[in-house]
Amino acid sequence: MTLAPPNIASLAWVITTSLTPAQGAPEIENSMPSEELSGGDTTVFQNGRNAFGLPIANISRENRRAHVVGNSFFNKNWVLAPASTEARDGLGPLFHARSCSSCHTHDGRGRPPEPDELMTSLLIRLSVPGKTSHGGPIPDPTYGDQLGVRAVPGADPEGNVEISYKEVPGHFSDGSPYTLRKPILNLVPSGAYPAPKEDVLLSARVAPPVHGLGLLEAVPEKTILSFADPNDSKSSDGISGRPNWVWNKDTQKEELGRFGWKANQPNLRQQTADAFLGDIGITSPVNPRENFTATQAASLDGLPNGGTPEIDDHLLNRVVTYQQTLAPPARRNWTDPSVRHGKQIFHEAGCAKCHIPEMETGDFHPVSELNNQTIRPYTDLLLHDMGEGLADHRPDFQASGTEWRTPPLWGIGLTEVVNGHTFFLHDGRARNLTEAILWHGGEAEVSREHFRNLPKQERDDLINFLNSL
Repeated sequence: MTLAPPNIASLAWVITTSLTPAQGAPEIENSMPSEELSGGDTTVFQNGRNAFGLPIANISRENRRAHVVGNSFFNKNWVLAPASTEARDGLGPLFHARSCSSCHTHDGRGRPPEPDELMTSLLIRLSVPGKTSHGGPIPDPTYGDQLGVRAVPGADPEGNVEISYKEVPGHFSDGSPYTLRKPILNLVPSGAYPAPKEDVLLSARVAPPVHGLGLLEAVPEKTILSFADPNDSKSSDGISGRPNWVWNKDTQKEELGRFGWKANQPNLRQQTADAFLGDIGITSPVNPRENFTATQAASLDGLPNGGTPEIDDHLLNRVVTYQQTLAPPARRNWTDPSVRHGKQIFHEAGCAKCHIPEMETGDFHPVSELNNQTIRPYTDLLLHDMGEGLADHRPDFQASGTEWRTPPLWGIGLTEVVNGHTFFLHDGRARNLTEAILWHGGEAEVSREHFRNLPKQERDDLINFLNSL
């Protein structure tokens, strides 16, 4: 169901005249009239299954055409080469999925596989200790940097990872019990290739939602760096936040990382090109070589491909524009007293120190509709040490094995509507938002303990606030 934009003046009147804190509750700050506009003028008012899949509200005619073409190549399956559909052939030889939308269903969040289900919207990163000449992780000599769980006819997949869970019990301060589930990864090689190195590092990653990414790309670098406090010298509050500096393959320079679970991608073009290669086996001008190692070349090098490259610069850029112009959805229920109280708790617990509510985009982005917008993504795009509980012990450029980029929270309350589940965090281990909070450690331990010590009603209010985003 598409919702019409609210009458802002009327909402402001309702806030100031009708909404008061519950009896005995702390005073709640008044909401700003524009608080529901997650993406400024780009915001769409949609709370149904397609909430993450709409173009920005202010999209130009030219960018709408590019958006439509990009949408087609994002959603349609790639096929084996050679094929009559030359623009879409070249799948594999090793691949994870046949389309971008296979992982980002309805442009939303992936999930861990069910028992005995071959993973699709969760993938496995691989590397061995050390750094490349550009500072990135070193791929496994045989398996590369991502596990290929599928293969075209005439080739063999690399294997699979079996995921089991250990239940970790705990309790809130009021005595209410909870359990968290800790994933255990077991690499099962197919046997078609030599074994990976004994010290290979594994990290499971679910596909993140892709709405609002263009706005994050449009935030000036100086704004992101202004949030950083790598030595905790600004506030001495135990929260640092530092940038990841990564390699840009186009410019051949080190640049600020913005995207990916460890902020290991400098922009959407490279992230998209790397996903085409690693997930679907599609070469591009950014990655012109097929995604298999020298060890695998003897069995894979002679298989048909879709040309060099398999997606050209024009179509790659259309897919990039599609992602740049996916709109964040407006907030829901943002004037509800419980939601407003939850917002207050969110700030009191220190959550907003990393999940920064509001920032401005710059005036430099080639999609001009994204420029000069006040956005509310709830992220700082920086790395934070999240403690041993969430550690994957796999460094990625300057990100350590315990550091993760703060994920944006806009739209998080629509995950169940859009994707039919509530699995969160980088590997989907959290079965709901409460578990996601309770997994926070390291720099976020104080915030986690604040939440754990809250009365149940206040915990519910905080969750209601998150579900409004």
